[in-house]
Amino acid sequence: MPSRRRFRPLLLAVAIGLAAALPAASQQGQTPPTQLWLDVATHSMPGMPELGGLGRAAMGVFGGGAMQNHYGAARVSALPGRYVDIALLNRLNPGVEAEDLIPASLKLGKSLPLLPPKAEPKGEPGPSPRPQLQDGAVRILIYWGCSPTVRPGQPREIRIDVKDGQVRMSGAMQGRYVPDGGVDVGPSYALWPNERHRKMVPQGASLAGEHRIVGAKVPESLQFTLTPQHDFMPAIALRGSGSLDGGQTWSWQPVDRARGYFLHAMGMQGDAMVFWSSAETADAGMGIFGYLPPATVERWIREKVLLAPSVTSCAMPKGIFAAPGARGAGGGMLQMIAFGPEDHIVWPPRPSDPKAAAAWKPEWSVRVRNKSTATAMLGMDVAAAERPGEDQDAPAQPEEKPVKRLLRGLLGGG
Repeated sequence: MPSRRRFRPLLLAVAIGLAAALPAASQQGQTPPTQLWLDVATHSMPGMPELGGLGRAAMGVFGGGAMQNHYGAARVSALPGRYVDIALLNRLNPGVEAEDLIPASLKLGKSLPLLPPKAEPKGEPGPSPRPQLQDGAVRILIYWGCSPTVRPGQPREIRIDVKDGQVRMSGAMQGRYVPDGGVDVGPSYALWPNERHRKMVPQGASLAGEHRIVGAKVPESLQFTLTPQHDFMPAIALRGSGSLDGGQTWSWQPVDRARGYFLHAMGMQGDAMVFWSSAETADAGMGIFGYLPPATVERWIREKVLLAPSVTSCAMPKGIFAAPGARGAGGGMLQMIAFGPEDHIVWPPRPSDPKAAAAWKPEWSVRVRNKSTATAMLGMDVAAAERPGEDQDAPAQPEEKPVKRLLRGLLGGG
């Protein structure tokens, strides 16, 4: 059987194809001269504690500093904890340091420094070298829907062949993607976290309260209040029951302020990559893991791409991640997201009178969006991992085993 290592160059080919399918950034219309974005996220890993004793020790496995708090951690699932990415674009004085005077409830002091991103070293001129792909082939099996058994018409199979650096694909590699609502930060922006201040948000901290942005040529009126609606969402209390060969069901407690849910898993089955999602359609993929506008969440729930906020469990078809001929073996990674609210604050508010609205010139705007994510290992006994020491027949230090396995899985380690 081909080794997992041989498939990694082919995974690169898959990634290249997916990246090419991403939509281009949408053009922005008339906007205030000063804009502020806050991306708020809660990341969790069932069976793994939040950053602190064991969590910080686990960071050392990856080189320590590389896994510290950094701008962008809110958008991409990271180690357990609360994250917020803050980006300021002040066209009145672009690329200049500013400061966010924060409420005491955030437990990070009196203010957060907003700094322009550190300039990246310039590379050699000319086009980037094309990735070298090894010859080989990989099959991709796509399953979908909450069901304990494989439904008729599944899986959808895609084959990717690489020969002499050329990639050939048979079958449709389609997928939905989150509308591009991110901030393409550059030297004109000021960000937090940054190299001067990258502290983790403490447990029990809250964004709710008054925020004020100050700095050279920052509008003096840039002061706003975040409510509990904008605060960190609770961690997803995700639980798995059953087994990979007999069928696994994932369940969770309703997440406060969640507008909808989505689950996606990937792993290996023999010589094939296996994808599964909780959607009732085959065109849902990893591209859905991001912040979603409320209107998109509502539409995708109607189209049965996302699970409604009333749903609290989802069954995964038995056997799709089990290794052939090895009972209970196999596995992979599962991710879940709870889509939260998105709110916009503009000053002064848009007048209701059409004539006044025509002459309206807002000074600044703030966008706050929220989500909660969970990452778990398929087949992992979450309950046992959260009760270390209870299994008397387990090897020494049983509480570390699932954590290390989970962390290795995140990096694609063997």
